[in-house]
Amino acid sequence: MEIQNAKYVVSNVDVDKCPDTDSPEYAFIGRSNVGKSSLINMLTRSKGLAKTSQTPGKTLLINHFAINNGEWNIVDLPGYGYAARGKSQREEIQRIIQSYILGRKQLTSLFVLIDVRHKPQPVDVNFMRWLGNNGVPFAIVFTKSDKLSKTAAQANIERYKLELLKEWETLPPIFVTSSEKKSGRDELLEYIDSVNRIIQKSTDLD
Repeated sequence: MEIQNAKYVVSNVDVDKCPDTDSPEYAFIGRSNVGKSSLINMLTRSKGLAKTSQTPGKTLLINHFAINNGEWNIVDLPGYGYAARGKSQREEIQRIIQSYILGRKQLTSLFVLIDVRHKPQPVDVNFMRWLGNNGVPFAIVFTKSDKLSKTAAQANIERYKLELLKEWETLPPIFVTSSEKKSGRDELLEYIDSVNRIIQKSTDLD
């Protein structure tokens, strides 16, 4: 699958005000400064589609992007776990994230982004446990793989796998990416395409 066009649609903090569509929706989330906007721009080959910032915690809204004239959609969610935010703002971000994830029927899959340079972080592991407990379909996307050796990256990935397998029998899909090197793009888009095809086939049978 190739992305022919990508268009910004709307930003808001209320799931009830998200676009009323029947299209599959793929949301991207992770700790602040994990590279969500850079990954979205890499996938869509649109340098300025998602706003990037060197300042962690700048994404405070639910940002929607229509892909291939609305055949499917990308959503950029606020980052979690940014300690410099005040308590009230952290609680508001948590409300926005949870209300979208649990209340958005169009959500097809959530991509949880993790900086591959770090060993398993409790905030990421706990978030994925929460997703599993709530039956939310998700995949893990390791970012910034260009920042360390392949051996070191794989070691951290294996550490995350072992941590999750303490409670789960099977792991979600796992991808390794680098926005700088443009790696992992084809694998992510192929995965999205395969899910879209399953949804389309199910729709055709109804």
